[in-house]
Amino acid sequence: MTPIEVEMTASELYRRLLTYVKPYWAVFVGAIIAMAIFAATETGLAAMMKPLLDGSFVERDPETIKWLPIALIGLFLIRGVASFFTAYGLGWIARNIIKNLRTEMFEKLVSLPATFYDKSTSGQLMSKLLYDVEQVANAATDAILTVIRDSLTILGLLLWMIYLNGMLSLIILTTVPVIGYLVYRISTRFRKISKNIQDSMGDVGHICSEIIDGHREVKTFGSQTYENHRFEVVNQKNRRQRMKKIATEATTQPLLQLIAVLGLSSVIYLATLPSMLDQITVGSFISFVTAMFMVLTPLKRLTKVNAKLQAGIAASQSVFTLLDQEPEQDNGTKTIERARGDIEYRHIHFHYQQSDKPVINDVSFHAKPGQTIAFVGHSGSGKTTLVSLLSRFYPLTQGEILLDGININELTLSNLRQHIALVNQQVVLFNDTVANNIAYGHAEHISNDRIIAAAKAAHAWDFIEQLPQGLSTQVGQNGVLLSGGQRQRIAIARALLSDAPILVLDEATASLDTEAERHIQAALETLMKQRTTLVIAHRLSTIEKADQIIVMHQGEIVETGTHETLLEKGDHYAQLHRLQFQEK
Repeated sequence: MTPIEVEMTASELYRRLLTYVKPYWAVFVGAIIAMAIFAATETGLAAMMKPLLDGSFVERDPETIKWLPIALIGLFLIRGVASFFTAYGLGWIARNIIKNLRTEMFEKLVSLPATFYDKSTSGQLMSKLLYDVEQVANAATDAILTVIRDSLTILGLLLWMIYLNGMLSLIILTTVPVIGYLVYRISTRFRKISKNIQDSMGDVGHICSEIIDGHREVKTFGSQTYENHRFEVVNQKNRRQRMKKIATEATTQPLLQLIAVLGLSSVIYLATLPSMLDQITVGSFISFVTAMFMVLTPLKRLTKVNAKLQAGIAASQSVFTLLDQEPEQDNGTKTIERARGDIEYRHIHFHYQQSDKPVINDVSFHAKPGQTIAFVGHSGSGKTTLVSLLSRFYPLTQGEILLDGININELTLSNLRQHIALVNQQVVLFNDTVANNIAYGHAEHISNDRIIAAAKAAHAWDFIEQLPQGLSTQVGQNGVLLSGGQRQRIAIARALLSDAPILVLDEATASLDTEAERHIQAALETLMKQRTTLVIAHRLSTIEKADQIIVMHQGEIVETGTHETLLEKGDHYAQLHRLQFQEK
């Protein structure tokens, strides 16, 4: 599946983004009212300059002198309360939007097909989940705060200026179209730079993730210098994109302010002409000039918020692209209470979407309930892919797979996969306790007795008992605090506890030493008697008792039979056997 790209305009993206604000409309309306009150106090402050000068200093009106200080204190009290409710209300909305978006993204991530992860890196996905969402929330709330509050402030001040003197105000208004045009032109550049920053953050996260996961390999092969160079390249790219954004912001703000100041300067010049001074009082003139200069501060914030707004729009495209990915196709409607384990592959063909080269070519076999089917062959022969098709990690190109006579596509995904237990060569453990890793995937509570029984059957209980907190010991990220063999035995215990009728073993004993392998092999043989088992193995000694061995080469079955019959045949399997055991 090729990831789909969101094709939406900036306005469409922002409207979709605002739908996440809708559930909190009451708080949002309250915040807007608080913004309007705050903006009104700005205009009120400029308006108070008129009675302050005319009534106090020119006319020396005692009533004005008495109430003006009280009014000033009251104005700033109202301003402070409005500012608090605005900041807290929008902050509350922002954190809820971030939580909801991250929840949606996480739920989407756990529902996406394997093909999506084949084309994505963990660093890029983490960048979307952590960095991009913050940018989106800033655009939805912080940017709105500045746009609405400062726009209302500027509007209020302009209306007051028009009230005082319409002709002088007209000069100020002539700068608005010029400023609007520049903002429009600069917005496109901000959005492009913001998208580049997000991409570069994904690259930084990807390399960091690789180094954290592969730190032992980096040190073992002495690749610190190479990795430092790789990181320096993406880090430098991120710095350059950040500097482009800073340069654009640094250029934009002085330019827009210069245009506004040109208008203000013209007003001041005209207002101080003798003919104009005769028409307005001292208080009106000072009030007008104060309002003009007070316009500059919200105008400056509006020019700065454009960068944040465009970053949020670019980030929302990244977030919505992830949210709009198609989840795993689950069109099945049937369920099986407990499968017997009858598996049949009929003329299976498969190739990955990005390639027309077949990975599996016309493969058919039948595994009866309780049988063990082993797959051998050189690396890249298609063994793991073939077995992965049973769990519907990838859609078939052609053919069908039957479970108990039912096409697996007719079964719901959850029902199909609950009948399959997997023990992989690449063991995945979670940063949790030993007990929770063994009981992973069980919705119901699993008693310690059942966990211990599974651990004993997997020959894991001896080392678990020696751990500092036993079953309650934290295993670290991907079980880093355990040895390879211990991790493998935890994974086998997990499969044992699941009690699934179908068992898939992909090099399940690969990480074990000889003694541990012997114990595990005995446990697995007991387990296999009751289950249909598909085994992928490079160690041919582990599959000698398989009911059927399928030899694969370049995606095709080239031989089938038991261990003895294939050795007698002296063909592919016999050659693999001789190479492994160095027989002449």
